[in-house]
Amino acid sequence: MKPIFPPKLQPGDKVMICSPSDSLHFMSQEMRSIAHDRLKSLGLDVVYSQHAEEWNEFDTSSVESRVSDLHQAFADPSVTAIIAAFGGYTSHQLLAHLDWGLIRDNPKIVLGFSDITALQNAIFTQTGLVTYSGPNYAEIGQKLHFEYTFRYLKACLIEDSPIHVQPSDTWSDDNWYTNQEDRTLIPNSGPLPITP
Repeated sequence: MKPIFPPKLQPGDKVMICSPSDSLHFMSQEMRSIAHDRLKSLGLDVVYSQHAEEWNEFDTSSVESRVSDLHQAFADPSVTAIIAAFGGYTSHQLLAHLDWGLIRDNPKIVLGFSDITALQNAIFTQTGLVTYSGPNYAEIGQKLHFEYTFRYLKACLIEDSPIHVQPSDTWSDDNWYTNQEDRTLIPNSGPLPITP
């Protein structure tokens, strides 16, 4: 199967925030404001899928709602990219219900990681559409220390020149979403030695 590369983002393009796994309901207003403003700074129009806020006892929404939102996003010619709100553990529930022909015939950027990887792998396997493993909408809402990720996000989704990835000077494994002001960064000590 020949890979399908979605068009890069241009100023004025519309990106839709969908919740194929955990619900947008759990994202704080502060995180939403930061993420929204960050994407707007790229000249993008940010919209939300109809059921993005819906949630149940499993921190998600019904399969029908999530499938409907994805189908709506792919069918809408004004939507250029789909960004997952969160990861989670339920995106596999959608795979038997997706219209692969609709997705193949309407290639768009699909951005996310964690549980969204199951959805991305299925999209590529079934349609050839190349997706992007990168920050969910929630991670785009990080207040501090997002510059490195944001630089490569722009390089991947907007720019056409070759990308030369340089390691970050620091990294984190903190629960940044519980307190945006109290962050702990770890110096990058370089690549691990390769042992036989």
